[in-house]
Amino acid sequence: MATTVAAKKKAVVEKVEDKATVLTDVKGYARKIWLAGLGAYAKAGAEGAEYFKELVKTGEGLEKQGKKRVNEQVEAANSQIETQIKSVKSGVSEVKGKVEVQFDKIEKAFDNRVASALNRLGIPSRQDVEALSAKLDELNALLERVARTQ
Repeated sequence: MATTVAAKKKAVVEKVEDKATVLTDVKGYARKIWLAGLGAYAKAGAEGAEYFKELVKTGEGLEKQGKKRVNEQVEAANSQIETQIKSVKSGVSEVKGKVEVQFDKIEKAFDNRVASALNRLGIPSRQDVEALSAKLDELNALLERVARTQ
């Protein structure tokens, strides 16, 4: 029995020693982590201003590149829009010309039909009135000459 108690005691001592070793190791790692954090903080404080300036400079460069790309894309889009506008304007002009020709044809046909209908009713056309007016002017001129000679 003495051996079993001694063996158990020895096992307990070994477990306690193992736990103490693990605890010591954890404390050592925790201290190293703490020191690494302090070192990083000190280094960031020393180099932070320069690093910040470098980040700002890099950001400015990226901003310029972004603006340049946006401007290029806007110019390309405007160019495409202008091309489409020119195309649409030429199409509109072409259609407008065709429509005007058709309206002229319709107007002439309408005028001819109205003149024909008025002629059938015995109403003189504009040309007839103008011809009569010209003849009246000639007659008036003749009458004035005759009146002067007498």
